Amino acid sequence: MMTYCITLRKAEMLRCPDSVCSSVGKGDSLHHQVLAAFPLCPLTEEDLTQNPQFCKLLATLSQHVDHTGLTLHLRKELEKAEKELRSQKLVWLRLESLHRLLKEMVQEHRCSQHHSIVSAADDKFYDTLERCLIVARCAKQLDPSDTINQDQSLILGLSAERVLNQMPPKQDVWQMKQRLPTELQNHLKKKLFSLLSYYQPEWENESEGLKCVKLSKLPALLESERNRAESLTERNRENATLLQRQTHSYLSELLECMQLLQTLVLDLRLKVQKDLDRKKIEYFEAKCEIGIQKIRAEMLEVQLDTYTRDKIAAHRKITEKLNTELKAAQVEKQSLESKLASFEIYGREFEILAEEYSRLQQEIATKSWALKEFTP
Repeated sequence: MMTYCITLRKAEMLRCPDSVCSSVGKGDSLHHQVLAAFPLCPLTEEDLTQNPQFCKLLATLSQHVDHTGLTLHLRKELEKAEKELRSQKLVWLRLESLHRLLKEMVQEHRCSQHHSIVSAADDKFYDTLERCLIVARCAKQLDPSDTINQDQSLILGLSAERVLNQMPPKQDVWQMKQRLPTELQNHLKKKLFSLLSYYQPEWENESEGLKCVKLSKLPALLESERNRAESLTERNRENATLLQRQTHSYLSELLECMQLLQTLVLDLRLKVQKDLDRKKIEYFEAKCEIGIQKIRAEMLEVQLDTYTRDKIAAHRKITEKLNTELKAAQVEKQSLESKLASFEIYGREFEILAEEYSRLQQEIATKSWALKEFTP
């Protein structure tokens, strides 16, 4: 329904925007009017500022609906239904309260039987009352209503008329009804005195007459406290809404300030960034040069500790000897290469003879070693 109304009013606004603007106001007053007319909608002044046509639509719509979104006709119907519901609830509450009080009286009597002696008249009165309550409750459960199928099977084959036949004798019921108002009044007075003592413990030792006087003022006191509690609750709700809006506003302002501060810091940083970078480069270059010199010094120190004069002289002698042996090996290599070249002239047959000669030399060496080992 509300969506249909919004669509209709939006179409009317598109047809006649000038008349709408003149009827709902302008500027900030229009924003405040819309926010006050629709407190349940999560709207902000920024949303309304960014969407002016939607703001005008809501302002026009606020003239036809209440803060909950209902039209005036629906609001009247709702209030009428709520009033009827309250009256029916009140009737039910009275009957339910009376029924619970009677059950409570019976329960207290059953408890008092275990702690004190009860007269026969009291036993008869409470037995009759309890029996009447039980029969009435059972009859109510068995009595079919308009919302229950009339052909529904009966519980245990019982009917409401049959259960009502279990009522106490009429004479006992009549005597119980005659005494019931007095007993009910005494029970209510006892509960009221207990309530008064709970509300104001210092009034517990007052006389009965004074308690009755104060009881007559108790509803007004409770009503005033309830109204005060409701007003405080409403005030807290309004304060919470106001706090939420202010928090949103403060956060928006804080974000703008932070953005402005960030811009200023960035501009200032760009101005001095060149000098800072140059100084950092010079610092790191000097630091690297110091590190390189230190490494070189450490390398020299390690070399000085490793290579003493004696070690250097020994290394030189070893080098000279190795060079002499290298030259002799090279000369021998050249000699063998020349001999090998001369042997290669004889071809494949010479290679076979050379291999056979090598084999015979190896056998001679092996047999010589065995003869030497076995000769005593």
